[in-house]
Amino acid sequence: MRLPGLGTWKVLSKHLLLRCSFSSPHLHLLPPDLLPPEVCSLLNPAAIYANNEISLRDVEVYGFDYDYTLAQYADALHPEIFSAARDILIEHYKVRPAGQVAPALEKSQAESWGFPEAAAHQRPGSAAGSGLAHSPPRQYPEGIRKYDYDPSFAIRGLHYDIQKSLLMKIDAFHYVQLGTAYRGLQPVPDEEVIDLYGGTQHIPLYQMSGFYGKGPSIKQFMDIFSLPEMALLSCVVDHFLGHGLEFDQAHLYKDVTDAIRDVHVKGLMYQWIERDMEKYILRGDETFAVLSRLVAHGKQLFLITNSPFSFVPFRKLDEKGSLHWDRITRLEKGKIYRQGNLYDFLRLTEWRGPRVLYFGDHLYSDLADLMLRHGWRTGAIIPELEREIRIINTEQYMHSLTWQQALTGLLERMQTYQDAESQQVLAAWMKERQELRCITKALFNAQFGSIFRTFHNPTYFSRRLVRFSDLYMASLSCLLNYRVDFTFYPRRTPLQHEAPLWMDQLCTGCMKTPFLGDMAHIR
Repeated sequence: MRLPGLGTWKVLSKHLLLRCSFSSPHLHLLPPDLLPPEVCSLLNPAAIYANNEISLRDVEVYGFDYDYTLAQYADALHPEIFSAARDILIEHYKVRPAGQVAPALEKSQAESWGFPEAAAHQRPGSAAGSGLAHSPPRQYPEGIRKYDYDPSFAIRGLHYDIQKSLLMKIDAFHYVQLGTAYRGLQPVPDEEVIDLYGGTQHIPLYQMSGFYGKGPSIKQFMDIFSLPEMALLSCVVDHFLGHGLEFDQAHLYKDVTDAIRDVHVKGLMYQWIERDMEKYILRGDETFAVLSRLVAHGKQLFLITNSPFSFVPFRKLDEKGSLHWDRITRLEKGKIYRQGNLYDFLRLTEWRGPRVLYFGDHLYSDLADLMLRHGWRTGAIIPELEREIRIINTEQYMHSLTWQQALTGLLERMQTYQDAESQQVLAAWMKERQELRCITKALFNAQFGSIFRTFHNPTYFSRRLVRFSDLYMASLSCLLNYRVDFTFYPRRTPLQHEAPLWMDQLCTGCMKTPFLGDMAHIR
């Protein structure tokens, strides 16, 4: 293929720059032919999306996690968790200066947290390093109470570097997405992030979260309950840094994590929900309809949860709620069993392989082992999916993404020309492409963007989603849009060395109910 000459590039540049200025005052100038007709109707927020081919006809047993799977909670729960954990932190935990280790903290305990350096870490010039006595632990400052929960701050799937107090978004290739690193509530300049990691955006494998999200010094926040946890952690760090207060990063991280855990362990969250089910529980009728339909078609159902039995609205252990110590040789329908382990569960039920489909919201603790070790089919519940798809369906997003891809193609071809005038055009396109990336990112979340994408790569969260789930959806209610013998076919996404056939994209994976009528024109 012969490349156009410089004169053509100049004309093309002016034409394209005129067509695509994405600042809001000029958005109306975009040509209507930039996108195919009705392209924004292709994605359905109520659809189920397939990473792997699976036929529901082959599924005999359906299993469920409880929190954020069977029970969908309203966002109104997050401020309650945040405020309760904040108050617990202030009233029941103590701050320790940098380098100081709690008397009861042995090396083995520190290593069990996942950061062994907490037991031995000393800063130069600290009390421990200089032989001076430690200052006594103190209560967490009352000033932390001024912080309220900000639902727009964090997204699920972020990583936290404990020793650097850095919350950041990492892509599938272990690179930090520049512009998405925060210490406290303040963004960290890209140059500082690169310097912190030895002159690169890349996080080495040994520092990253392990197979189940627990690395030696970097943690990944994977469940929806982690949203108030990330918010509280950032607010506490923000207060300490803003007031010039010394603190030990590892202990602060553990204290915040423990305070959030206390909200759950002490049953506070479940008390709030029980007092006002209508406020906190979503899609209850739809979930009941899903379960009823599965039972009507002869499917076996089971629930595995760590929520309190008094909260989960099924049956108790016995009439008094007491545990029985008889040896369990089989699991009976309608009974509730406590403790045990997965291997005993599989031995007693003989539910193995692809005839079991299990749903959960936590990719590691709910789904990973079941898929990789035991061959169960898995479905991930991703409530954020509904909002993200609605954004993807907007004209602003589609125009922005289309123009980004057009610019990327032009940049790839333009790099052949090395003269000064061509390089000037190239630089202008590079700048515009970066501006569009930032605009697109902010459509999802001003700080961190989409939970599924960095600028162009999948996120680390997306990588795990594809690895550990056959299906993913916004809620269990999405099952109501499909027959119980429906077969899900994943979209055939072309590999980099394959031809991107348009029909590959349209014929599988996109025709999701109830938008089939909108798709009729492509048949």
